[in-house]
Amino acid sequence: MGSTLVSAEFTLDSGNTAWMMTSAAIVLMMTVPGLAFFYGGMVRSKSVLNMLMMNFIAVGTVGFIWVMYGYSMAFGPSTTGFGQIVSSPFTYFGLNDLPDEKSLMALSGVPALVAVGFQATFAVITVALISGAIADRIKFGTWVAFTVVWATVVYFPLAHMVWGGGFLGIGGQVSKWLSTPIDFAGGTVVHINAGVAGLALVLLLGKRKGWPKEPIRPHNLPYTMLGAGLLWIGWFGFNAGSEFGADSTAGRAWINTFVATCLAMLTWLITEKVRDGHATSLGAASGIVAGLVAITPAAAAVDTYGAIFIGAIAGVVCALAVGLKFKFGYDDALDVVGVHLVGGITGTLLIGLFATTKQNGFLPDGAQEGVFYGGGFTQLASQAVVALTAIVFSFTLTLVIGLILKAITGLRLSEDDEVNGIDLAVHGETAYETLGGTRVLTEVN
Repeated sequence: MGSTLVSAEFTLDSGNTAWMMTSAAIVLMMTVPGLAFFYGGMVRSKSVLNMLMMNFIAVGTVGFIWVMYGYSMAFGPSTTGFGQIVSSPFTYFGLNDLPDEKSLMALSGVPALVAVGFQATFAVITVALISGAIADRIKFGTWVAFTVVWATVVYFPLAHMVWGGGFLGIGGQVSKWLSTPIDFAGGTVVHINAGVAGLALVLLLGKRKGWPKEPIRPHNLPYTMLGAGLLWIGWFGFNAGSEFGADSTAGRAWINTFVATCLAMLTWLITEKVRDGHATSLGAASGIVAGLVAITPAAAAVDTYGAIFIGAIAGVVCALAVGLKFKFGYDDALDVVGVHLVGGITGTLLIGLFATTKQNGFLPDGAQEGVFYGGGFTQLASQAVVALTAIVFSFTLTLVIGLILKAITGLRLSEDDEVNGIDLAVHGETAYETLGGTRVLTEVN
């Protein structure tokens, strides 16, 4: 993904513009219905509507503030000092004074408004990803407030630091020390960011009632597999779309996204079979997402062999990582930490081994080839620095936001509402009539 705003004479490229609008649409599909159903199938039947609502509401809140001031904060002009961390929310407030010649995608001939729409879908899904870690127990009103505050305080600045001209991107402070870190489509900004934020909230909220002594099983695995399939389709827009044009680099990102995900699903299932004696549908769905997560930062920066190894490694590592919550006692309900945090770190670091310009691989200005392609360890060090920075930044600020919201509104549902079902308690409805929920009809005469 481009890391700086550019000044150029703007000439519309209708082909690239059509590709980017299509990519934006299918990336939005990743959140609703993709992620909503992927997560919704994994929770219990008494909380499925709440999980769907947590994803849908993130689209509404984050989408609105992105248009009002989020794009300006993330991709507005980067200046020295504080401007290396975040841009002003007022430069393009309400998308006013947004010139095409300074669009993130100006050199590709794509209008600035299309850049806004494409990037909006990234902001939306990053926030929505966090919901899986805290399923079944957070107050809905608190979640709504969290989506706005966290996007403003954490996501917009981190996107600016990595992609918008800040100190973690091209020409930034890290590249002066080492080499330019590579995050083609969001391994740091999206997945590490969301995964570590989920961990921070899980630690604040505590365990679900009965976990881990009582089994808390998915209520609808077909939903989860449907969601995983939609995510896989949408991820081609996520990764290949991040080239901002319909060209050979986008093709490289597309095929890498495909093959890495194939390998991750297979190696996750093999790991399950060896460890547990069964290759499960939940494992297949989770392996798909693990592969998608890991290849995201490296999508156009590695060749076919790099993509194969990244996917294969991620499938094994993430399958093992989801069990860490039982060892360390944190209740990551839907394995956001094990898949997104661990998968994001895995993909980000493996760039340092596999980055290459071979087979139409793309490396941004100042980046170097990986260890296995003769580039030495400099790129690996840069990847480690950007990953660690994102972890510390996101975890610290998420913890502060969570503590403030806990003091103001409270974080957790009452025990009775959690046990009886969050759908009925919070939304006044149930997903399935057999659950015995009541529907209240109000007649207006």
